[in-house]
Amino acid sequence: MELMYNVLWGIYVSVFLMLVLLASLHEHLNLRKLYTEILLKLFAFGQERVERKRFKASGSEADEPDSPVDEGKRPILSPDNPQALGIRDDIKGFHLDYVLEYITAGMVAIMDDSLTKCFEPEELPVWNLLSRTNNRSYEFVSFRLTMCWILGFFFRYFVLLPLRLIILLIGILLLCISMTFVGIFPEGKLKRWMNGKLLVFCFDFIAGSLSLVATFYNEENKPKNGIAVANHTSPIDSLVLATNNCYDMVGQKHEGTLGIIMSVLSRASTHVWFERTNAKDRSFVIRRLQEHAHDPNLPPILIFPEGVCVNNTSVMQFKKGAFEVNSVVYPIAIRFDARFGDPFWWQDKFFHFILYMLTSWAIVCNVWYLPPMEKKPGESASAFADRVKAKIAHQGGMIDLTWDGFLKSKPVKEEWKKRQQEEFAKHLKAQYGTYISECDKEKEE
Repeated sequence: MELMYNVLWGIYVSVFLMLVLLASLHEHLNLRKLYTEILLKLFAFGQERVERKRFKASGSEADEPDSPVDEGKRPILSPDNPQALGIRDDIKGFHLDYVLEYITAGMVAIMDDSLTKCFEPEELPVWNLLSRTNNRSYEFVSFRLTMCWILGFFFRYFVLLPLRLIILLIGILLLCISMTFVGIFPEGKLKRWMNGKLLVFCFDFIAGSLSLVATFYNEENKPKNGIAVANHTSPIDSLVLATNNCYDMVGQKHEGTLGIIMSVLSRASTHVWFERTNAKDRSFVIRRLQEHAHDPNLPPILIFPEGVCVNNTSVMQFKKGAFEVNSVVYPIAIRFDARFGDPFWWQDKFFHFILYMLTSWAIVCNVWYLPPMEKKPGESASAFADRVKAKIAHQGGMIDLTWDGFLKSKPVKEEWKKRQQEEFAKHLKAQYGTYISECDKEKEE
């Protein structure tokens, strides 16, 4: 018995060391891709059982899913779009029935809210054998499907979770040790080279705790310096991109686990952390970005201009700060496959998010490196940001929205309200002025 234990332990250690060696060489055995292919077959079996049950229950084909609303036809509330609340250019004065257009626009905003749904977990067209998919009791459709769900639950929580937790803890420990070690060296070419190699190795190792399968396209456009911008879905966006390239990062300061990791990363390279509530930090960040982007010896700096996490179905307004810097911008589009696990951060606590990730089947995504873009002569920072955002949304197959993501937690800006009021007041003034003129004429007669 003891001999068998020693043999199994030796096999385990050998496999672990082999995986560490492969990770250090940035090589993979493609086992994760094979794993995801098996999962897809399992999902197909589950969906077949679900559809069969629905067919028997209804006696007809399953209902067609609701067609997505054409986002391009939705009114967008912005200072440049007064028609968003029903104001029409052809209005020549005020009539009582024009109020109905405001009421209609308000009802549409409540019933078909394109903003709020961007901050909710993505609804899947098929069941992925996760109890968190939605509120339907899919796991009780049939005995075989119920057994698959039960076995999947035990596999995820009693096999994957412990192994992934061990890999995660070892990976974080390696990251802390590596970045602390790199931080000992003086600034120079050697330190930058060590930081680039060890950072990618550590993040690639940590990605194993999520069974990450990331496919990168158009690597000839991979940034080597300057500013890289990407859409934002979750805290692991940086992890995904850092498994393929070394980046310096820009982000809001955090406490707890994220705060510790930020502090460790700052020892090895020139990351930029700021307080969003501090107005002075904005000018400081822009100045640091300007200096960083024009230094060819520094790695590219990674920015998520949305500023908030969106559920990977849309791309929201890009903040213009990163585009005020006169530098080449390298757009990156990230699109996750939520069938295996939805990485969107909608939980209140970071611990809950980590548990959610570690008990998902896998994290699968596609990453596209887009050609570098430059600001056109006379183009404003906001227009440049919108142009880059549109490219990312198109490549990732996501909806391009002009909403400010911070509207989910903050009220509409007063300037936007005033703009709508001013537009409406112009029509009232025109009609009222005409009415006064007619009254004056009648008095004179």
